[in-house]
Amino acid sequence: MMPKLVLPMLLMISACASVQIGRDFDLAAFESRVQRGVTTQADVRAWLGAPTAVGVAVESSGNRYEEWAYYHGAGNLPDMGNARVKLLQIKFDQQGLVHAYNWSGEPK
Repeated sequence: MMPKLVLPMLLMISACASVQIGRDFDLAAFESRVQRGVTTQADVRAWLGAPTAVGVAVESSGNRYEEWAYYHGAGNLPDMGNARVKLLQIKFDQQGLVHAYNWSGEPK
């Protein structure tokens, strides 16, 4: 009898589970410290940890930048309508200095 109860209980628990992706980060602290053309990759890594993703951004001018992404999302299943998501993308020039950044998902 006990095994028959385990599966339904697990389904009920998972249906109300909290879901989290990425790693949370302090956007306000980043914005208060970052300086374009001055802040290094090492600075950003010290403040935020390793990036969640790394890629390349190519602008219409042909300039290429290494791009780091940090993201975090959290919500409750099954209704993710109230989920909170934030994303920070940072572009570094060839010297490893912050060229630009953008963020979305968290009010200032």
